Amino acid sequence: MNTYLVVKWLHVLSSVVLVGTGLGSAFYMFFGNRSGSVAAQAVISRLVVRADWWFTTPAAIFQPLSGLWLAHAAGWPLSTPWLLLALLLYAFAGACWLPVVWLQLRMARMAHAAARDGQALPARFDIYRRWWEGLGYPAFAAMLAVFYLMVAKPAWP
Repeated sequence: MNTYLVVKWLHVLSSVVLVGTGLGSAFYMFFGNRSGSVAAQAVISRLVVRADWWFTTPAAIFQPLSGLWLAHAAGWPLSTPWLLLALLLYAFAGACWLPVVWLQLRMARMAHAAARDGQALPARFDIYRRWWEGLGYPAFAAMLAVFYLMVAKPAWP
C-alpha cells in the first residue's frame, strides 16, 4: 500500500469520526435537553464536551491537513471548483462549530452546577441551547455537502 492510499484511508476514516461523533453528540444533547432531567443534561453535556475533545477536535484538525496533502499529491489545484467549494463549506462548518464548543462548555458547567445543587437550569441555558442547535444545523448540512463533493467530484465549467 502506498502513502497516498494510507492518507486517503485515514482521511475517510477521520471524516466518519468527525461527522459521526457530531451527529451522535447532537442526537443525545438534543433529546437530553428535552428530557426535563437536569441530571441527564449534566451527564450528557459533560460527555458531549469530552467527545468533542477526544474525537471531533483531532479529526477536525486532521481533515484539512490530509485533504490538502491528498489534493496536492493528486495534482488538483485548490481552484478546482468542487474542491474550493468543499474547503469553503468546511471553513463555514468550522466557523459554526467553534461557538458551539464554547456553548457546550458553558452548558455543561451550568447543568453540572444545577444538578449538584438540586436546582433548575438557569434561563441562560435555554438561550445557549437554541444557539447551539441553530449553529449545528447549517454546520451539519455543510458537512453533508462536503461529503457529496468529495465523493462525486462534480465537473463544473
